[in-house]
Amino acid sequence: MYNKKDLLKIKVKDLKISKGMKVKDLIEGMRQIGGFSGQNLVHGIDIVERMIKDKDSYNFLSFPADIISTGLRGAIANSTKYFDAIMTTCGTLDHDIAKAYGGTYHLGSFEADDKELLKVDIYRLGNIFIHKDDYGLALEKYFTEIMTDIYNSKDYKKEYSPSELLYEFGKRMKDPNSIVRQAYLNNVKIFCPGIVDGAFGTQLMLFSQDHDFKLNILKDEVELSNISFDHKTTGALMLGGGISKHHVIWWNQFKGGLDYAVYVTTASQYDGSLSGARLTEAVSWGKVKPKARYATVDGDITIILPIMLAALDLC
Repeated sequence: MYNKKDLLKIKVKDLKISKGMKVKDLIEGMRQIGGFSGQNLVHGIDIVERMIKDKDSYNFLSFPADIISTGLRGAIANSTKYFDAIMTTCGTLDHDIAKAYGGTYHLGSFEADDKELLKVDIYRLGNIFIHKDDYGLALEKYFTEIMTDIYNSKDYKKEYSPSELLYEFGKRMKDPNSIVRQAYLNNVKIFCPGIVDGAFGTQLMLFSQDHDFKLNILKDEVELSNISFDHKTTGALMLGGGISKHHVIWWNQFKGGLDYAVYVTTASQYDGSLSGARLTEAVSWGKVKPKARYATVDGDITIILPIMLAALDLC
């Protein structure tokens, strides 16, 4: 039963914007403005901060590949040290490696004529333009260079899990803005359950045709299972949906669900999709604990994430 006194306990306050205001001060000012989705953003920032400060919590950062085509790549790379594991898709590896070795991406337009772009060998990813030489050809060249070095090393194992292989890639990459490189430097595991769904996966297949190389995807699944059972407390900042989000919440159900969870999405829940599903739906599956601290933030990752990182001083 509702208690009127409790429901009317917090008053809405007018937001005061001042010249030179810091992001952290802006978020503080937004706490009581009754700003619809803004309240979820404030709540989400608080949860991420608490999650990172909880030294007993094993924390995941999950995201899809598309945002790595933007300048957020560098911000994500810099924030990997605050997490214990990354969950992402194959395209992240494609963009990260292509950019690490000089691939240049350009600001474009959502409204560009794609038939005309095709004629001049330019790929469009949203409003990002990528010349084909800066993507597929660049990735192929440097994948082969790094993979050959791994193959010829004295520690070559013939069989790798995706996370083990990406550790070896990170060891050999030099770009400080590389997610794979920063994950290696900070001993953060990169899990990529859909690793064959992209150019990096295709290159792995081609390499295996004339080299004694095997990829053991199930080995990472065993490790994720162990993480689930070995850690009483877990948390996740999930940027976007798809396999990255689902693989995080899927394995956490075996320990009774996440203790901290923040999900950023632009998808609608009314088509029944996982990407649109609010975290409260995950509670019904046991993937987020009923008493967990969780929030779904509706918004574009390229807007929400910079605000989050700046507010938390994770830049």
